[in-house]
Amino acid sequence: MADTAPPNTPSVVERTRVIAAGAPVVAAHFLGRTAALVLGEEAVLLVPDKGDEQRLALHGGGILSAATDGVSVITGGDDGKVFSTDAKGESRLMATDAKRRWIDHVAAGPDGAVAWSAAKSAFVLAGKAEPRSIEVQSTVGGLAFAPKGVRLAIAHYNGVSMWFPNAQAAPEMLEWKGSHHDVAFSPNGQFMVTAMQEPALHGWRVVDAKHMRMSGYSARVRSFGWTVGGKWLATSGSEQLILWPFASKDGPMGKQPRMILPHDKRAVAVACHPSQEIAAAGFEDGMVMLARIDDGAEILAKKPGTGAVSALAWSADGSKLAFGTEDGEAGIVDLA
Repeated sequence: MADTAPPNTPSVVERTRVIAAGAPVVAAHFLGRTAALVLGEEAVLLVPDKGDEQRLALHGGGILSAATDGVSVITGGDDGKVFSTDAKGESRLMATDAKRRWIDHVAAGPDGAVAWSAAKSAFVLAGKAEPRSIEVQSTVGGLAFAPKGVRLAIAHYNGVSMWFPNAQAAPEMLEWKGSHHDVAFSPNGQFMVTAMQEPALHGWRVVDAKHMRMSGYSARVRSFGWTVGGKWLATSGSEQLILWPFASKDGPMGKQPRMILPHDKRAVAVACHPSQEIAAAGFEDGMVMLARIDDGAEILAKKPGTGAVSALAWSADGSKLAFGTEDGEAGIVDLA
């Protein structure tokens, strides 16, 4: 396939509001109708549906991690600080690491709970309680809250620790040899998946810790997301969008993935529509494509550019798609 979308592919490129990010885009989130572009150099750029943009210089250095609960965006930086910022641009300092270590990962959980990590330590702040912390066997590779309740999954070398911060018991371990990075629960909480250092994903069925191995990628999987209801897991890491089936109690065990959006460049960013079986994929050449999962129908959302896509996010109602690239290209596509 050529560097651009196939001829006759429908396009929504002309519906894009171009944003001058001015820095690499680390992450994109929506806070209601306001897009929050997290930039690699100190700032969060808020882009409201109507009105002027706000560029908030929060961190004294690079921003390494970001997450959202839909109300605020949580950011962690190499200055050892964790900030929470809402759609109005009101920011508050949530934590400062006592040793000024980098905040490698953050996560947003139910009822305003927030987690972050520095080196081997993971922290949770929930309600008005003091932050609780735990140290795991190696540097934390990723964090994720369970869909219900304050239970935190902490990815690290040789597996994942499942921690209840409010309990005295030691965390439950889900083991698998190797280095585990990004981690996520399925929307129903029945499955957990991690991205490995190697070109593969690993999964567990939470109730009995049964293993699921998902391999065949051409590169490490750096982005994945669940479709509405958790029927599919859409993943980057190959020259197409790879979708693993999770509708049954056995997940993808014994099943082949579905592959859509073939391209001659690798998919590096993924985001799934909040209410329809549609996925967005961003590629190394800066192109963004949308696909309907049932039949693979394609729509071009962004033409190739100068840098790899590094951030994709849907608004809660699915009417807007925000994107950002490593070279600072950014925009919001209006799909209403």
